[in-house]
Amino acid sequence: MDYKNGTEEKDISKSQLKIIRELNEICLSLNIDLWLRGGWAIDFLLGKITRSHSDIDLVTWIQHREHLEQALVNDGFQLMPVSEFQTDFLKNNVDVSFVFVRYSDNGDIVANGFPEWVWRKDALPMEPYNLRGISMNVLNPYQLLEEKKVYEQGTGRTLRPKDLKSMEIIKRSLM
Repeated sequence: MDYKNGTEEKDISKSQLKIIRELNEICLSLNIDLWLRGGWAIDFLLGKITRSHSDIDLVTWIQHREHLEQALVNDGFQLMPVSEFQTDFLKNNVDVSFVFVRYSDNGDIVANGFPEWVWRKDALPMEPYNLRGISMNVLNPYQLLEEKKVYEQGTGRTLRPKDLKSMEIIKRSLM
């Protein structure tokens, strides 16, 4: 189904955007820095919805984990702990995934529980992008590209067609 003509996909995007707005407001109220990653990050970078998304991917600092988890549970999100690296939530049939990062002993940004994944020094810019009245920080586009490489190396699975398309979109946006 073509996104532009698909009512179901528009409804899914509308639900996900509502959750993104809600998450952003919660984090702002708690003074927690938050970044979009994945497909929604690309859409915010471009200022338009490029396709339907299966979930919402976000990043924040590990020191905010407990406070954030409690705030989201209090707001009606269902907590689904995954690992040291990630916590997932569900609300209104929208899947939300948080990856937590920290500084390593030598000052690198690393994914918590996955210290061999060293992030770019400029991975987390405090530069909001806007989409449909929502203003969000987004991972650095180069970091978004590196995530795709890490996905393939870390999982041993080849990149999916949507990953290849995302990489092409990011590369074009960097030109």
